[in-house]
Amino acid sequence: MIKVGVLGATGYAGIETVRLLLRHPGVTLTRVVSHSNVGVKISDLYPNLRGICDMEFSALDVDDISENCDVVFTALPHGASKEIIPSLYNKGLKIIDLSGDFRYDDPAVYEKWYGQPHSAPELLEKSVYGLCELYRNKIKGARLIGNPGCYTTCSITGLYPIIHSGYADNSSIIIDAKSGVTGAGRGLKLPNLFCECTETMKAYKVATHRHTSEIEQELSHAAGENIILSFTPHLAPMKRGIFATCYINLKEKKTTEELVALYKDFYKNEQFITVYDAGSLPEVKHVSGSNRVGIGIVVDERLNRAVIISCLDNLIKGAAGQAIQNMNIMCGLPEETGLDTIAMYL
Repeated sequence: MIKVGVLGATGYAGIETVRLLLRHPGVTLTRVVSHSNVGVKISDLYPNLRGICDMEFSALDVDDISENCDVVFTALPHGASKEIIPSLYNKGLKIIDLSGDFRYDDPAVYEKWYGQPHSAPELLEKSVYGLCELYRNKIKGARLIGNPGCYTTCSITGLYPIIHSGYADNSSIIIDAKSGVTGAGRGLKLPNLFCECTETMKAYKVATHRHTSEIEQELSHAAGENIILSFTPHLAPMKRGIFATCYINLKEKKTTEELVALYKDFYKNEQFITVYDAGSLPEVKHVSGSNRVGIGIVVDERLNRAVIISCLDNLIKGAAGQAIQNMNIMCGLPEETGLDTIAMYL
């Protein structure tokens, strides 16, 4: 059995990682770490775990973690991971980081978008971007994974095939994306209170959201050239889910059926990505509660523009589920282990 620990286990991404790990047949959860809840039972903070997991939160102790864990998931705030992970890495642990600290090829890009210097740029060279469907072979040999964000996973999986194909005008990309409120984290913030976000929808961080740079980095790899795009996130009145509508102009005439065929071929061996038939489009409830991405394509023939709909559960494929998928690949387990949950629909 693989011994695993979760650092930052009290946040939404952290507790979702715990929940999925508890039903994973190949692991034993040995440590849950929380700075503010040391000695508190995890089941007192999250009563859904009573009688299932009643272990207590422990303080961060690198030596203790290294002695009792093989794999560590760091679900810490952006900026905190890069201070802690070097010590864990030097202990020989395998690490999947759910923050943005180890997702970038270039520390200068990180510093520009996160507004702080990167304290471990040498580890950026060793970390692998953990989008499993694209970098599986690199993930197999890695000890440090920068687990992609929710908006980024949704947008990149939606756009990668069409950009990689060379059919599209890469200067025309627009991503209009919506997130459930859990995407903002568990912290108490006025804009995220029930009465502030129910029965309404609002855009935020327009033209400045950090995930813009992450999406540009990966789609630039797909294109073989530098890509700059327009990304606008919105807060939607739902708990879970990312729904991205992506627009990209085509260089030549293509039908919906032709692009659907392109996508189905690109993702033909990917069990967690479903490409919908022409005339059918995914919805958040088709994927909520699962590790799946749903993708649908329509060609607007009047404008010769592809409209790509992509959606996923932000806490699972957009965070904890993808992190466990990365662990499975790193540890030589079947990729779907512990992740075979069917979407909830309702």
